[in-house]
Amino acid sequence: MNKHTQSSHHDIGSLAEDARELMVATADVAGEKVGEARKRVAAALEKAKDMAGDLRDKAVAGAKAADKAVSEHPYQAMAIALGAGALIGFLVGRKSCSKKD
Repeated sequence: MNKHTQSSHHDIGSLAEDARELMVATADVAGEKVGEARKRVAAALEKAKDMAGDLRDKAVAGAKAADKAVSEHPYQAMAIALGAGALIGFLVGRKSCSKKD
């Protein structure tokens, strides 16, 4: 997992935890508006949990499909990786050469 993904995952987890703490803190507060807000927050948390689960399932399915494709066509996968690496290396080398000028 890269740093950006880890940071996003941590931020989302912190947001969910803060929302849960807010719901616990306002549990004894009476009022129609507070009750409605609590229901909306609970619904949003549930929807976010479902979306995260769906996203995780899609990521796992994509990783399995990529693994299967590489297993079935290893030489083609190596050729694609070599080509992509050469292209990236060329672009990075070209960019660093232009900075020296």
